[in-house]
Amino acid sequence: MMKTEPWPLKAYNNADFLNSDEARSIRVLCEFTEPGKRFKEEKIRDTIVLFGSARTRTVEQAKAELAAVEKALQAGTPPTPGQAEMLRQARANLLAAPYFKAAADLAENLTTWSMSLDCEDGVCPYTICSGGGPGIMEAANLGAQRAGGKSIGLGISLPFEQGVNEHVPESLKFEFHYFFVRKFWFVSMAKALVAFPGGFGTLDELFETLTLVQTRKIEDKPVMVLYGSEFWNRVINFDELIKWGTISPEDVELFKIIDNVDEAADYIKSGLKERFRIART
Repeated sequence: MMKTEPWPLKAYNNADFLNSDEARSIRVLCEFTEPGKRFKEEKIRDTIVLFGSARTRTVEQAKAELAAVEKALQAGTPPTPGQAEMLRQARANLLAAPYFKAAADLAENLTTWSMSLDCEDGVCPYTICSGGGPGIMEAANLGAQRAGGKSIGLGISLPFEQGVNEHVPESLKFEFHYFFVRKFWFVSMAKALVAFPGGFGTLDELFETLTLVQTRKIEDKPVMVLYGSEFWNRVINFDELIKWGTISPEDVELFKIIDNVDEAADYIKSGLKERFRIART
């Protein structure tokens, strides 16, 4: 009887190869391709993206954390540098906390509205999309869930964050390795984007989107809202950018700064009806 040798391992089943530097382009392609398959299966085409700080707490959480820090400092001795930093962060968390509720309420409002639309060809209405993590991202997914709708969580592998929040259905939980591919999925389906107060990541996502719109790399200009004038007017001086000639006066018309959930919701709904063909219920 002829002896037969086992078949060698196929390249696409070789985990060592797929995780090697040489296969990086394959891994990138997977992150470009696999989400699209799932979105098609879930009949998701258009999204409303909410993004902002992962550090944002609820008001209740922020108050409790601040109270705990202040109680620990009641001994009367001067705070150590570490304690002073904890106190500063706790106060900052309380300052930003109202935006958690605003994000959840806005996502709930928009999900309720989008679910009322008469959609064509069985394609789902506008779906709330977030970065899948805690803070503002969790608030967005929570709001969609409260309205009885599903939402998307585009998570990213980070050493200091654990998975996608519990308010995202399993079929729409994603974990990306590459930031630039994740941002592609943020922008490619977005018909509206709302930027809440945030840090480097939020500013990165905001300015990349503004750049793509300004340079007309995005054909369908999304409706853009910067939520929270106290934050945005202090953090970014758009008037100075105009003064120095680095942007044009009309560039600030690419977005609107808003402080009220109902106003933001109405602005987004009106913009979507004006710019994109949707049912007007």
